[in-house]
Amino acid sequence: MADGHVAQITKEQAKAEAWSLPIEKLNPAQPELFQADAMWPIFERLRKEDPVHYTEEHEFGPYWSITKYNDIMAIDTDHHRFSSDFMKGGITIAGGQSNMDPLPMFIAMDPPKHDIQRKVVSPGVAPPALHAMAPQIRERAAAILDSLPIGEEFDWVDLVSKELTAMTLATLFDAPQADRRKITYWSDVVTAAPMPGGIVESLEQKMAIFGEYHAYFTGLWNQKVNAPPAGDLISMLAHNPATRNMEPREYFGNVVLLTVGGNDTTRNTISGSILALNQNPDQYRKLRENPELISSMVSETIRWQTPLAHMRRTATEDVEFQGKTIRKGDKVVMWYVSGNRDETVIDNPNAYIIDRERPRQHISFGFGIHRCVGNRLAELQLQIIWEEILKRFPEVVVTAEPKRSLSTFVKGYETLPVIIPKRN
Repeated sequence: MADGHVAQITKEQAKAEAWSLPIEKLNPAQPELFQADAMWPIFERLRKEDPVHYTEEHEFGPYWSITKYNDIMAIDTDHHRFSSDFMKGGITIAGGQSNMDPLPMFIAMDPPKHDIQRKVVSPGVAPPALHAMAPQIRERAAAILDSLPIGEEFDWVDLVSKELTAMTLATLFDAPQADRRKITYWSDVVTAAPMPGGIVESLEQKMAIFGEYHAYFTGLWNQKVNAPPAGDLISMLAHNPATRNMEPREYFGNVVLLTVGGNDTTRNTISGSILALNQNPDQYRKLRENPELISSMVSETIRWQTPLAHMRRTATEDVEFQGKTIRKGDKVVMWYVSGNRDETVIDNPNAYIIDRERPRQHISFGFGIHRCVGNRLAELQLQIIWEEILKRFPEVVVTAEPKRSLSTFVKGYETLPVIIPKRN
């Protein structure tokens, strides 16, 4: 993600360029392509012609693109030869080269430390915890939907997607609900590239906001460590023998991970579900007529949306992979967004089909030891919000193109204008 002015690009321009450039010149890691929803032709060509692809010139240095489903799975499950370690560059294409010191967090660690820290917070999003949280999520979803204006245009991202996920995040951290939007704002700052007119305009501003973010969660830690153990994530970290003596920077890194992980997946899939159903009115009609398809629709939307477009690894040794030699130290980018459209594994992958035979066959949550720890909580929130939507509204109508995120990592929406028609 580059600083400064970002050129606009049309889908037509992107498609022409994707198929006309020499294959070795293809560079899918361009945030403006993702903002324009125009990256698909590059991935289609790479899957067909060069599924393990080397881009030599990029602002963050050369990198490999892994674009097919089974190849991504192979890399994702081989943590011995492909490391997530933050000191090697971590999990994003910019990792280690973004003018900020890398933060330790368990998703950017290798075993055994990864396993130990992940195990500490896993009970907070395990089935018993989700069962206990579900009535509260439903109550909040109902209140959010009942407060929406009818017959007037509004931003679905702001009033629904952000609001529900912010409430849930505050609960997971046992933070005051009054502070919920601070937490999602900080999450957005984490993944934002400083640029004029952006969420943050300079690296200095970003670091100042990080200071506020760090101070807030240091305060929460101090409250929790001096109180009896409880079921929220901060208390778990503060009281577990494996994490209670962790360095402040490591604690903050895990807070950042849990904030971004708890925010982006759910929020952008809630927004994506509204967009997908509007773009596919036959599927929206099918859902209204068969509400029992909500669960299947949720999984299909998570595949179709792919809320985190990529994860990165670093080769720990020379590896022969699909006829290519990946050298020790090379940056390897697994494009989940491409794997989810792999026509050799998923039938008719560009179509949005809410009653697919195998709707959970997607790569959005990753594979192996780093599979998303909160994936069931994301699905639960989506399930509940849609149960409540269908009880209330015959349809939610998208009125204009969404404003998409300028990012090759978070594949999401900044705004999505909609209207809920008045009943006749």
